[in-house]
Amino acid sequence: MEKTIKLIIADDHPVFLKGLIEVISEDNSLEIVSSAANGELALNQIQKLKPDIAVLDINMPGLTGFEVAKKSCEMKLSARIIFLTMHKEEDIFNKALDLGVMGYILKESASEDIIECIKTVSENKHYISPIISDFLIKRMESDSTSKNKIDNLTNTERSILKLLSEKKTSREIAEILFVSQRTVENHRMNICNKLELHGGSALLLFAVENKHIL
Repeated sequence: MEKTIKLIIADDHPVFLKGLIEVISEDNSLEIVSSAANGELALNQIQKLKPDIAVLDINMPGLTGFEVAKKSCEMKLSARIIFLTMHKEEDIFNKALDLGVMGYILKESASEDIIECIKTVSENKHYISPIISDFLIKRMESDSTSKNKIDNLTNTERSILKLLSEKKTSREIAEILFVSQRTVENHRMNICNKLELHGGSALLLFAVENKHIL
């Protein structure tokens, strides 16, 4: 017998939310345990009801989908996150995946994609709307290039890069690694040279953008 997948759905547009619930309810293997009209309520329900999956709009009052995803991660909640959105921008897509979002589907194709997306994500696999699948391919290619560069770093340099991705300052990194701040600055210069980065904020930007592979 197929395992029932428990869901929470959150969207602040009542007509869209109603339609989405109707589509999902047609599949007997899916159970909507609750719905929410804002991000704050969605996060509370994720914490309290412990669903397998949370389907979230990005733009919601209270907390945005991004904020719910981030707080869920910080709280170590087990629900896998799917974003259901109108946003087709590549930077928003990448930001979502950086936060650990497993599914990203567009509202314009929700009725065709949502069931398959939920079932795919329930198996701990990513699902992206076919319309924007090129974003995932470009991301994978970028990750591969960045990983090759990162592999050339020493263990200490990688540790510093990871701490930079967490927005730590050179002084904070020095304290964590029990070295001088000058030593950290020297390492940062070497990392920039190896990664061929130029400009004052280039290293921090690289670290943050590649946090998921550090």
